[in-house]
Amino acid sequence: MDEEEATRGETFDPQFWTQGSLDKNKALVEYLKQYGAVRSDKVAEVMESIDRALFVAEGLTPYTDSPMPIGYNATISAPHMHATCLELLNDHLQPGMHALDVGSGSGYLTACFAMMVGPEGRAVGIEHIPELVAASTENVQRSAAAQLLKDGSLSFHVADGRLGWPDEAPYDAIHVGAAAPEIPQPLVDQLKPGGRMVIPVGSYFQDLQVVDKNANGSVTVRNDASVRYVPLTSRSAQLQDS
Repeated sequence: MDEEEATRGETFDPQFWTQGSLDKNKALVEYLKQYGAVRSDKVAEVMESIDRALFVAEGLTPYTDSPMPIGYNATISAPHMHATCLELLNDHLQPGMHALDVGSGSGYLTACFAMMVGPEGRAVGIEHIPELVAASTENVQRSAAAQLLKDGSLSFHVADGRLGWPDEAPYDAIHVGAAAPEIPQPLVDQLKPGGRMVIPVGSYFQDLQVVDKNANGSVTVRNDASVRYVPLTSRSAQLQDS
């Protein structure tokens, strides 16, 4: 139950890949800056520190700006979509804040959240495919976020993403990596006043919606982009075509 793709995606020319993995990852971020997806130093820094190759299966091209399959009818998003969501949530991923990644899949974006909120914050990834939770944990253990996982400020759990994860609520930031037919109320309830949720909404035609909860508990919603994500559904429904 991870992210799929945006309709505005494009690919990065592999001719640039001549250095080591981290150099390639940094070059990808530089490309995303030129593309306009990465706009802040903070997002650039965290995307440079978390090597995408650690979250993509061997044999694939991790530094191409497109989604990649991770098994179980799930994908890791294209880098420009990760950048887009990190920028939209940037102000809500300050040190000490709490972040929830629904449909955490490969664990990449959850690791980025953890790096941004730091050891005093909490970054929680929930995923209803146990095998993906195990794989994401292994991925993070090889990454720059490994210590945060060991210390417990970053964690992954097997759960139905539509219900959120109340244990660490309320959240300053919630990211949903799969498209819901409508915004799940439990996620709205777990969003902190002043917090923000980014979620794709729709079936075939989808919009990436930005949900802001006001101090009085009311919410405002705006559309940021047209996107195409895998559906936010049950485990059995996701696996039926595997």
